[in-house]
Amino acid sequence: MDQSIVIDTPQWIAMYRMLSLKSALKLETLGMKNSRGSVFALVKREYNLKGNKQSVYDQFVKLVEEAKAAQAVPAPVHPL
Repeated sequence: MDQSIVIDTPQWIAMYRMLSLKSALKLETLGMKNSRGSVFALVKREYNLKGNKQSVYDQFVKLVEEAKAAQAVPAPVHPL
């Protein structure tokens, strides 16, 4: 039985992106490098966060949890 999920609204696409960024940022805090540039710098720029990798990760986790709880995704401060 196939249990596919379709993410087709801008809100859910943004949530998926936030969750992907959270996972990539966690790996970057553990020492892995992304071949397409720093996720840390991207998250800091888009969500206007300050600090080192661990503090930015902690702040971003809070943003993700708040977005999940509200079922609304905050728009990045500096959209691409």
